[in-house]
Amino acid sequence: MPRCRRPEAKVDHLLDELLADSSTPEQILGEQGLLKQLTKRLVERAVQAELSHHLETEAQLPPC
Repeated sequence: MPRCRRPEAKVDHLLDELLADSSTPEQILGEQGLLKQLTKRLVERAVQAELSHHLETEAQLPPC
């Protein structure tokens, strides 16, 4: 039975996997780099989750 990884270990493993394809600072920090892509996707998902939560909560409110 596989053991569960600590969250930090899982994140480190995923970062190592992502960085394996990035060999220059430009590929990591540049305009189209990994950091920019990850930040964009993380913000998009957070906004989508917030919007979904807001719409679900609004749908559950009784009519005025």
